Amino acid sequence: MSSESLHAPRERLSKETLALHHAIVSLMEELDAVDWYRQRADDAEDEALRDILLHNMREEMEHASMVLEWIRRNNADFAGHLKTYLFSEGPILAVEKAATRSEVEGRPSFTGPARPHEGFTVGPLKRD
Repeated sequence: MSSESLHAPRERLSKETLALHHAIVSLMEELDAVDWYRQRADDAEDEALRDILLHNMREEMEHASMVLEWIRRNNADFAGHLKTYLFSEGPILAVEKAATRSEVEGRPSFTGPARPHEGFTVGPLKRD
């Protein structure tokens, strides 16, 4: 898998880039494991084995969620996109269209990418 190795010399990468790389590769590995356990569980004819494989799959989901949370806490761009899409309502592409429209119109978007040092304001809620 191409993502397992670095694509630039290690000494030219920042500590932040290396940490994010490690997290992304770990997330990919956890999601692969979820997929493998699910497929094996579907294929298992023994009910006890199927239950164990599904238990293991859920453990991998927990691990993936923990890594994703680390990424959210440590990368503002990821945090912004996760804020936009996770737990949103309605069609996902409609959420994306609304977030993009808000950014193009120059209005802060409550669901848009996080901007460092920017707090909640009521300005966009005011009507002229």
